[in-house]
Amino acid sequence: MKQFKIAAVAILLATASQSTMAQDPFDYKVDRFADIEVLRYQVPEFESLSLDQKRLVYYLTEAALWGRDILWDQNYKYNLPLRSLLEQIYTSYTGDRNDPQFLAFEKYLKQVEFANGIHHHYSTDKFTPEFSREWFESQAEGKNCPVLTEVTEAIFNPSVAAKRVNQAEGEDLIVTSANNFYDGVTQQEVEDFYAAVKDTTDLTPVSYGLNTRLTKKDGKVVEQVYKLDGYYSKAISRIVDNLTRAMTYAENDAQRAIIARLIDFYTTGDLATFDDYSIRWTEDTASRVDFINGFIESYGDPLGMTGSWESIVNFRNDEASHRTEVLSSNAQWFENHSPVDPRFRKDKVKGVSAKVITAAILAGDAYPATPIGINLPNANWIRAQHGSKSVTIENITDAYDKAGQGSGFNEEFVIDEPTRELLEKYLFITDNLHTDLHECLGHGSGRLMPGVDPDALKAHGSTLEEARADLFALYYLGDPKMLELGLLDNPDAYKAEYYKYILNGLMTQLMRIEPGKDIEEAHMRNRQLIAAWAYEHSKKDKVIELVKHGGKTYVKINDYKALRDLFGQLLSEIQRIKSEGDYAAGADLVARYAVKVDPKLHKEVLDRYATLDIAPYKGFVNPVYTAVRDDNGTITDVTVSYGEDYLPQMFRYSRDYNGLDD
Repeated sequence: MKQFKIAAVAILLATASQSTMAQDPFDYKVDRFADIEVLRYQVPEFESLSLDQKRLVYYLTEAALWGRDILWDQNYKYNLPLRSLLEQIYTSYTGDRNDPQFLAFEKYLKQVEFANGIHHHYSTDKFTPEFSREWFESQAEGKNCPVLTEVTEAIFNPSVAAKRVNQAEGEDLIVTSANNFYDGVTQQEVEDFYAAVKDTTDLTPVSYGLNTRLTKKDGKVVEQVYKLDGYYSKAISRIVDNLTRAMTYAENDAQRAIIARLIDFYTTGDLATFDDYSIRWTEDTASRVDFINGFIESYGDPLGMTGSWESIVNFRNDEASHRTEVLSSNAQWFENHSPVDPRFRKDKVKGVSAKVITAAILAGDAYPATPIGINLPNANWIRAQHGSKSVTIENITDAYDKAGQGSGFNEEFVIDEPTRELLEKYLFITDNLHTDLHECLGHGSGRLMPGVDPDALKAHGSTLEEARADLFALYYLGDPKMLELGLLDNPDAYKAEYYKYILNGLMTQLMRIEPGKDIEEAHMRNRQLIAAWAYEHSKKDKVIELVKHGGKTYVKINDYKALRDLFGQLLSEIQRIKSEGDYAAGADLVARYAVKVDPKLHKEVLDRYATLDIAPYKGFVNPVYTAVRDDNGTITDVTVSYGEDYLPQMFRYSRDYNGLDD
């Protein structure tokens, strides 16, 4: 399976368009700890929905929240008992809450809650506790934890479950990854198992492994299927119950059939049924309320096959959707004018629908850290034959923008005042437009050659797919077509996104990497690959330079048009790699440009960031939806409120949506 979710990177540049600079009385900031800042997001126009639409949103949000524990268990097999123990210790603690041991424990608890487990949500490294083992064991005494020894070892032993997703070349990626998608099997056994079951002549293959856990029984590798009366049955039954209730309030027959088909998939675990659901979901462009719910993105699997559970409930932002509708209606023009080899272009782009949405709830792998854009379904043949559905989540990008104002980032890292002015004027719109192009068109562009396995790029597939979509967006952002379509009003506007992208890829995203570590996360690898490749291939003509002022390094772009040409060249090569399934060339690109970090530049970036009050990572608490009922239990209204804080929300979810504990 290939993934088509763009990570939220807007937080790396705290800039805002002039139109957003007015003071906003809404309190976006909730909590700050370690390398995390927790924010709130608003749900504008929720009150304008009809009563049945509100009821639909309510039950879809309930279905979303009931999947939370699935994701926790997928991330690591002891995450759920560990979370329960941590919450018991925190809520029952009677000592001094200013004691350094307790404060360190509180920080660790907040990190674990944010990451849906004991591994960092982005780096996937295991958190290191700053409280002592002795203190923890004294607090755990008498608490309910049937696997206390295993939990304690997981917390304190660095060699136990060290990394949730290992991508190190030359290692067994299954054995050395702590995720719970596989149990007692090796990478070779996994690859052999799926090679044996795949039908390479099938032009409409299912997404093998998407909803399964691979283990051994009687010495043979077998799949444990996520479904009713199967793996994760208890949580899935609650999801299905709320989907069934939601179906009553579907906006139309097509949406009602979509929800029914998703229920069929959860009931049977049949991946062909999931494909049918995905096709129906893709083709539904009439419904205003929409959702994703299920085992979808496979970033948590080092082989990119098994989907982590996630859900986002949303409704269309009609006014903001204009720009995505313009893009999708011109999809064939963009495909025809792509700089890639004509053999790798689609003859006919089908069913590209795009919209700007307002997120109503975030759940599973989309919470608390969330994407800012999504393009689904993932199956290449569905995208080729039926199209895809792309969204930009603008109330999330708006929250990032509002919360990031006044951070001092631009003054520290942007080379000069004219460039800062360019960013302040155009970055918000060009950043959103980049996301639109990435999701609406980038992932849906190009085609595989006949007989090429969609999983041919293996562990590098995610990085190269995100690079392909980013390059498509970057290339066209600088095209005069943007002005012709009325999406930009200045021929230089695209330069704001170009500068941000190169600055981020070469320098500022390194704030997220610990000293001495390589880059492993797919989106970060993608961004460095593009920026480092463009920098290396521009040295002769000095298209991009790294210059020194006052002992500090700055990015200087001397020729934006030449940079656009470089983006086109790299897009052409990566599309060839994907279309032909050229694993060796793809692996070489990743190894040469995407992984290694310049330690001297890295230290400089970390030192400069330390002078700013910027958290490297941001995420969100959800709004709270309350169903107002009459004496007969009928919902007469649904209200939304924003006052819930971070740990109270986490504890409430653990208590009220306990989907797997017996």
